[in-house]
Amino acid sequence: MTEGLLPLIGVTACRVKTEEHAYQRVTEKYVTVVVEEVGGCPVMIPALEVGIDPRVLVHRLDGILLTGSPSNIDPQHYQGTPSQNPDEHDLARDAVTLSLIRAAVAAGVPILGLCRGIQEMNVAFGGSLVQRIHDDTGKLDHRMRRDVPFDWKYRKAHPIAVTPGGVLDRIAGPGPHMINSLHGQGIDRLGAGVRVEATAPDGVVEAISIADAPGFALGVQWHPEWPRPCQGIDRSVFQAFAAAVRSRAAGAASVSAAAAE
Repeated sequence: MTEGLLPLIGVTACRVKTEEHAYQRVTEKYVTVVVEEVGGCPVMIPALEVGIDPRVLVHRLDGILLTGSPSNIDPQHYQGTPSQNPDEHDLARDAVTLSLIRAAVAAGVPILGLCRGIQEMNVAFGGSLVQRIHDDTGKLDHRMRRDVPFDWKYRKAHPIAVTPGGVLDRIAGPGPHMINSLHGQGIDRLGAGVRVEATAPDGVVEAISIADAPGFALGVQWHPEWPRPCQGIDRSVFQAFAAAVRSRAAGAASVSAAAAE
C-alpha cells in the first residue's frame, strides 16, 4: 500500500443470473462496513468461474472479507449428498472463493469470513457442512425469521460459548456474548487446521480460526456487519480485522519503499 492510501480490502461478490443478463452483486452493508468499521477501501471480487487469479489478488490486497449470501456452497465441494435446493448454489462464487481462501491464508493476507464465508473457509480446507441444521434432533432453528420486520431479522438470537484461550477469546473476551442468527447450514466435519472458536447452545459451530495461519484468519457464522453501528463482540471482530489489515498494509509499504531505494 502506498503511504497515505487506505488499505485495499477485497469483498467477495455473488453471481446472480436473470433471464437476460448475469449480475455481480454485493449487498451494500458489506461494502460500507469496510469503510466505517475497518477503515479500508473496498473493492469487489467478482464471482467468475474463469479469469480470477487468486495469486494476483493476494499480492495486491491488504485484506479479504468473505460476505454472506442467500446461496450455499455446492455439496460436490465437500462430498455431501445432493442438495434439495440446487438453484440456491453459486458455482461461480465457489470457483473463486475456495481457491482464494487457501491462497490468502498461505500468503498471510488477513481474511474474515461472515456466514457463508465461515463455511467457505471450512470447506476450503477439506471440511464439510450440515445442509439443514433445523432437521437435526436437538438443534435450534438458526434460520432467518421471515415473519418479522426487517430489523427484527438481525435481532440477537442466542448466546455463544467462546473457546478459552482462542483467537476470539483474545479479541472479545469470554463474554457473555449474544449474536444474531440467519443461516440454515453450518459446519459439520472440521477442515484440516480449522479450530473451533465458539459454539451455540446446541453445539453448532459459530466461529473458527485457521491454526498456524501466518496472518489473521477468522470466520464467524453470524452477521456482525448489521445492525450498525456495530457494538460488543461485533465491533471487536472488525477492530481485530482492521488492525491486521493495517499491519499488513504497513508491511507492504515498507517493502515497497525499501525496494525503491
